[in-house]
Amino acid sequence: MQNITDVAIIGAGPYGLSLAAHLRAAGLSFRIFGKPLDTWREHMPEGMKLKSDGFASSLCAPAADSTLKAYCEQRDIPYHDTDLPVPLDVFNAYAEDFQWRFVPNVEAKDVCVLERKDDLFFLTLSNSEKLVARHVVLAVGISHFADMPKDLMHLPRDVRCHSFHFQNGKAFYRRQVAVIGGGASAIDVAAHLHDCGASVRIVARDKTIKWHTPPTERGSLSWLTRPPSGIGPGWRSFFCAEFPQLFRLLPESLRLRIAKRHLGAAPGWFMRPRIEGRVPVLRNAEVVGATMRGHRVGLIVSRRGEEREIACDYVIAATGYKPDMSRLSFLSLRLLREIKQVENTPVLSSRFETSVRGLYVVGPAAANSFGPLMRFMVGAQYASPLLARHLKRRLKRVSREGVIDGRMFKPA
Repeated sequence: MQNITDVAIIGAGPYGLSLAAHLRAAGLSFRIFGKPLDTWREHMPEGMKLKSDGFASSLCAPAADSTLKAYCEQRDIPYHDTDLPVPLDVFNAYAEDFQWRFVPNVEAKDVCVLERKDDLFFLTLSNSEKLVARHVVLAVGISHFADMPKDLMHLPRDVRCHSFHFQNGKAFYRRQVAVIGGGASAIDVAAHLHDCGASVRIVARDKTIKWHTPPTERGSLSWLTRPPSGIGPGWRSFFCAEFPQLFRLLPESLRLRIAKRHLGAAPGWFMRPRIEGRVPVLRNAEVVGATMRGHRVGLIVSRRGEEREIACDYVIAATGYKPDMSRLSFLSLRLLREIKQVENTPVLSSRFETSVRGLYVVGPAAANSFGPLMRFMVGAQYASPLLARHLKRRLKRVSREGVIDGRMFKPA
């Protein structure tokens, strides 16, 4: 029988790399697949700055010098835990250094098929290689889950895209672009387009743009009313960031409501001067339709009960991400049906295990179980060491024949 890998990690973003770093330190056999930090390197607007504070923007490895802070201090790069935004190019350089130091064995291959048989997982890779694993961790991030509004789906692809597929605005010089959304992605895209000479307009559903509070406006006693956390200030954010296991024990309806509504991707405070007075924002407006007018797009917008049409050359939907396991095309239909789900996301045990024994999910697709923390990079600092310890214990129970003791599993 061919060799069996203890753990296969699908995805090489912050969660995948952080888990791999812990598994490597524990001496476990694993393989990790995916283009390292692809979303950050290929799908973020040029010149962007991270919304998360510096202290919450590190990957996670069991080494004191693995943090973004240590990386910057060693190279005399300006850094502050809270007061200085992290430039995207600095983060990407840090992440590349982290990967080469702690996870040098990343394989830039896609997993095309994932199946399960007789308590083992069978993977087929994009180079036609086949392998067998005892455990599989899905750390797929957001790349599969871009949420394109249905009212735009019928438009030709050359006049619309999701913000995930936008990176450089130079091609839009002197063109009219509508950006749909009022969150961090919409603001980043619109500011970049404006800087590139595009005529850009934001169409936002909310009445106001909810900017993050600048550090200079956080009073010395603000921790009493709005304590800081890795996912933002406030007691609810603090609870979600510090106690994900308690969040998991909340009633299902409450968990789903918090995961859905809490912590929209608020734009960074440092982006405000790049938008206000420079980019027009149509607030309290919802796109309800779209049509082609020759080579241009006519967006039908509803605002205060009245509809109007906005003409533009291109539409960018910065409308977020919606995890849905059925969009992971590499999952076999049989395996997909075996995964217990709520609102198209997996029901997870206290150790991130799905109802399929040996199959784990971390990152945004785990948010309905563990809360909004899983939508942020800092969540890897919780998930990675916990899951690595669990896998180490689990693998001690594997028999010499490679069969895991105990076939029955019920999420804890």
